[in-house]
Amino acid sequence: MYNILICDDQPDIVSALKIYLTPEGYNLYEAFTGDEAVRIVKENDIHLILLDVMMPVMDGIAATAQIRAFSNVPIILLTAKSETEDKVLGLNVGADDYITKPFVPVEVLARVRSQLRRYAHLGSYPEPSSGTLTIGGITLDDRTKSVTVEGKPVSLTPTEYAILHLLMTNPGKVFSTKVLYESVWQEAALGSEGAVAVHIRHLREKIEINPSDPRYLKVVWGQGYKMEGGDK
Repeated sequence: MYNILICDDQPDIVSALKIYLTPEGYNLYEAFTGDEAVRIVKENDIHLILLDVMMPVMDGIAATAQIRAFSNVPIILLTAKSETEDKVLGLNVGADDYITKPFVPVEVLARVRSQLRRYAHLGSYPEPSSGTLTIGGITLDDRTKSVTVEGKPVSLTPTEYAILHLLMTNPGKVFSTKVLYESVWQEAALGSEGAVAVHIRHLREKIEINPSDPRYLKVVWGQGYKMEGGDK
């Protein structure tokens, strides 16, 4: 059973999300401030977080940054339509996705299921694996869900791992932003492709010696992204 933390300073929103998620059989935790969310994640085995951006005491952006210091648990931000900058900032500090208020129940369930699938693949609930992939100095071991660069381990979020796994499985193949989003998130892009660029940048910061001049994760202007062998 998956443990999901719902954090929002508005009890009505927490209650609504619980109504959506309870029939799915999830074990639900609730919090109403960012610092409370951080404490719960530290003290419990949480598999996914639904985290409001605008909260008193500690907002969702700060809470995301603190959680990322010790956990790669998937984080979905809850944002208002007007909070475009907060969406980008949240992704920059480590959030995996966002849902815009007011919620559509089917979207909430789809995004939760998508993130949990990736967490199951990377985290505590391993699925059958395809073995080891190596490109240049990067090795991805799908049996242990681990990645090393020049022999040194790097810590990836489930979303970053899923993107890297897809690209390494298809070396040299160019994936458009739309196709990459739909392959990893397993849902229609519908204007959400901007999240891909943020995660690509995070990946480069972790796997490239010089992220501004990448050896491996290349952009093909106007077309998308691909993985190369690392020769310069």
